[in-house]
Amino acid sequence: MSTSGKHKSTLSYFTWSFIVTAVGLALGAALGWQTTGTIGGMATVFFICTVLAVLEISLSFDNAIVNANKLKEMTPEWQHRFLTWGIVIAVFGMRIVFPLAIVAIAAQIGPWEALVLAAREPAEYARIMNDAHLPIAAFGGTFLMMVGLNYFFNHEKDVHWIAGLERLMARSATIKGIEIAFVLALVLTFSSFLPEAEASTFVHSAIYGLLTFLAVEVVGGLLDASQKTMSAAAKGGLGAFIYLEVLDASFSFDGVIGAFALTQNLFVIAIGLGIGAMYVRSMTIMLVEKGTLAEYRYLEHGAFYAILILSVIMYVQTLYHIPEVITGLGGATLIGISLWSSIRYNRREKAEEHTRKKMHAQKEQQVQA
Repeated sequence: MSTSGKHKSTLSYFTWSFIVTAVGLALGAALGWQTTGTIGGMATVFFICTVLAVLEISLSFDNAIVNANKLKEMTPEWQHRFLTWGIVIAVFGMRIVFPLAIVAIAAQIGPWEALVLAAREPAEYARIMNDAHLPIAAFGGTFLMMVGLNYFFNHEKDVHWIAGLERLMARSATIKGIEIAFVLALVLTFSSFLPEAEASTFVHSAIYGLLTFLAVEVVGGLLDASQKTMSAAAKGGLGAFIYLEVLDASFSFDGVIGAFALTQNLFVIAIGLGIGAMYVRSMTIMLVEKGTLAEYRYLEHGAFYAILILSVIMYVQTLYHIPEVITGLGGATLIGISLWSSIRYNRREKAEEHTRKKMHAQKEQQVQA
């Protein structure tokens, strides 16, 4: 990323997002007109696309912060690849291919048949997607929980927001496998409240989520260890790229499933969530180039707490329905509080620095006198 980013205006980071928004909403309106043939139908689809975009942004703001945290460690070339290839994978792969794959596997039909089902029988398509919610929530919730715990269970972590709790977790990180033990205990606890058949599905899906996280960590570690023998273009990038793509997929699970509460049309969902995904990418670039994470001390903490809350909510959703607006507002609130705490810390540091300089100046005056 260019160091000149700190001098760019905030709006300039969202230029492509604004363009994608205009094109996406126009496509949504056109789709509404084509499917209903009425102005009212066109306006409805236009509105749903807008709401889905806002939903995706609210659910994924913590994703942008976590992406930025990992992205700043990558080489410029791999940063560019994530922000170009990554957006294609995020929009096309997770918002179109992923729902089709879920339906194809659940209904035991081919990908093309799943696409035809989405176009011709959206209600049946939505039903199959909703039936697949439990394993998706278990898989995605487990992966995200490991991401959040891995941040806090780190004995080298020396900046703490909720000091007592975070110091305890940092000290406990010396116990090997404590995060895994915690997650497995939580999985068994939640599965005990489910019927036997659903409990088995929940546990198996959660274990796959755990294994996926561990596999990504292993791959990343192997790639980091072999950096010296890799080409300059690949150094410090491929492992992080894979990690970020899997992480983005985990964040997308909740949004994709929740979108079916607003519409059963796969293409409307892809447009709305795709617009939101573009804003997440723009926020990621801004956070990296402006050095926002370094400037606001506790912002990362808020994001990772939001991830932990989201993972628990995904577990709870296997038992009770929780509106997506609560999920989105919960994460945004935590990040907002962490931002406010960071601003207070910065003001306090500036005030103390001013006091120290003033006292130093007074001492010099006394010496000179």
